[in-house]
Amino acid sequence: MSSTTPSEGARRRPRHFTERLSALMRAAELSSVSQWINDDVRPVEKERRTWNLRSFHDFWLVINCNTTTFITGSALIPLGLSWWQAVICIVVGNLIALAAVLANSMAGPRYHIGFPVISRSIWGMWGSQFTIWNRIFLSIGALSIPTHHHLLYASQAWTGGQCFHLIVLALDPSVDRHINNTMPRRAHLTTARFMSYVIFCAISLPFIWIRPHRLQWFLNSTSLVALVFYIALLIWALSTMGPSGFGSTITEDKPNPPSGPNSTAWVMVSGIVATVGSIAAGILNQNDYTRLARSPRDAKWGQIIAYPIYSIGTSIIGILVVAATQDRLGKEHWFLPGLLARVVRRNPTPGARAGVFFSGLALTFSQLGSNVLGNALAGGIDLAAVFPRFLNIRRGAYITAMISPIVNPWRMVDTATIFISVMSGYGVFLAPMTGMMVASYYIVHRQKLDVDDLFRGDPSSKYWYSNGWAIGVGPCLPGFVASVNSSVSVPDSIRELYMTNYLYGFFSSGLVFVALHKAFPARAVDGFVKNEMAAAEVQRYYSDRWDVSLSESGRMAAANVGDENKRIEARGSGVHTTEPAVVIEQR
Repeated sequence: MSSTTPSEGARRRPRHFTERLSALMRAAELSSVSQWINDDVRPVEKERRTWNLRSFHDFWLVINCNTTTFITGSALIPLGLSWWQAVICIVVGNLIALAAVLANSMAGPRYHIGFPVISRSIWGMWGSQFTIWNRIFLSIGALSIPTHHHLLYASQAWTGGQCFHLIVLALDPSVDRHINNTMPRRAHLTTARFMSYVIFCAISLPFIWIRPHRLQWFLNSTSLVALVFYIALLIWALSTMGPSGFGSTITEDKPNPPSGPNSTAWVMVSGIVATVGSIAAGILNQNDYTRLARSPRDAKWGQIIAYPIYSIGTSIIGILVVAATQDRLGKEHWFLPGLLARVVRRNPTPGARAGVFFSGLALTFSQLGSNVLGNALAGGIDLAAVFPRFLNIRRGAYITAMISPIVNPWRMVDTATIFISVMSGYGVFLAPMTGMMVASYYIVHRQKLDVDDLFRGDPSSKYWYSNGWAIGVGPCLPGFVASVNSSVSVPDSIRELYMTNYLYGFFSSGLVFVALHKAFPARAVDGFVKNEMAAAEVQRYYSDRWDVSLSESGRMAAANVGDENKRIEARGSGVHTTEPAVVIEQR
């Protein structure tokens, strides 16, 4: 018989806990990984480049034909614009957004790498973590402004829940009274609405499992449903408008001061910038999807054709539907699920209930596509890049979905004026990042990236930066604070600068980035960029080099481990790279 003293037991327990934790972490590790790469972070090989022109068309149809775009256009009118002025803002803003989308998404189909990896070429191997985490918080919905309004997965899932609630409401127009409401009054929701949100979240989970390169059928079906629904919605609203015609949303003119930040000109500028800001997060990380393109041509033309048609079209449909239903519903309803709920509550005839049922079904399905594609998978890609040893896209996407309820998205207020403030506000932070990405890729790097070095996490990497500066956010911050807190007073010039926040942040940060690089160049990057090889040849070289499985690229790299001074030169290319391309542990 042996005995253990209390002090020996106390020493063994921490050791036992540490051993078990280490065992769990080893079990959770993915195969063929390092600190910088796994199978979902590495350049996409040809087998997984499955997105064609129709895929990008359907992607932007799903992203833009949803309740968020519907309310974006309508939200401009309460600011004091007439309907035609709002349409001008919508058209101009979306054309600017399209230009930004194209400019910031062409590295993906050429090098087959996504936003987190491209970020390493701009901010460095460690500096890029800040930008990636910023996008992760946006995907989850964990970033908020002082009014507690949350975007992306959290709020989109809540909106999806309200779309599903339409189905329940059509079956029982009095469901909110029949189900005992146990929610506190300050929560601004009912038990029935919260249950609908939970159901929508549960429905989303199986679709998050689908790998991005196998999403074509999901894209095709959700895009078709969304397109048919919004066309049918417009036809219904106009055909049932009645003799009273359009409401004050279209017929009323609201005079503005002749000058200052409340003048029509400045309000239109604000509307244009807010329209761009509404898609700012998607502009920033669009390479996550274009890297899946069969060719750069598919990504380019798929976006050029689809983006403006559906972003502008859905916004205009929103204005027309709100105006056409305004008089008979007694007020303007910017929030589409709320508008349809009002229809069935006011007149619960079999026809109205059937229409709302199928509307709820279509909206739920299209919202599912928008949220899974635009937020869950985006969060999963970013988390996989931050923790490649333990997280792939699936694991990261499920974490995004599971964490999102903690921000209480049901506390979101669906008023148009606050909604547009939120959209403009996020542009303050995202525009400088996007401007730097575009300036870096086209001007500083001249479209040449050393893909091997983007996965090398030591000072031998060209992108192992040690110093840096950033500008573009600071000047707009006072105006941003004043826009979300009415008690803060700032000069009109500061408010006017803030109204241009996306354009200012994009161009000022890009220009400063280029100027600083000229003054303080990263010598290794500069030498690589100035070699004689054309950008197209560099892209083709790395595309072929990484068109292997992850385990094969790992063996290729492992063959040169310990020989970091060895240099290889691609014959006739002028490309010099250091082996190993990436050190990968085979598990």
